[in-house]
Amino acid sequence: MFNGILKKVLFVLVVVVIFQNWGKIERMLNPSGVVAEQTRANARVVLYATEWCGYCKATRRFLDEKGIPYTEFDIDKDPVARKAYEALGGRGIPILDVNGTLIRDFKPEAILDAVKP
Repeated sequence: MFNGILKKVLFVLVVVVIFQNWGKIERMLNPSGVVAEQTRANARVVLYATEWCGYCKATRRFLDEKGIPYTEFDIDKDPVARKAYEALGGRGIPILDVNGTLIRDFKPEAILDAVKP
């Protein structure tokens, strides 16, 4: 009985580790993506978000997993960032400015399309 529980716990741990490191694993399995990674690294990405927003967390995690550097502004804590967010039209978070393209909400495909040259 104890052996079965131990196997289940180990399986769950392996799944969690794979999930948390999927971006690194994907890069190892797809070395041709190096050119795409260089393009992403040159993209100018600004994220307007908050600490408490679930979609903002998902966006951060996505950008990190894909190796896309970004500058983040917390619109709750920074009044200048709040004004910039409002100047972009506000109405929901996150808002990303990717090379001049505005992306509202968490839209992974739109983000990847915007960082392409």
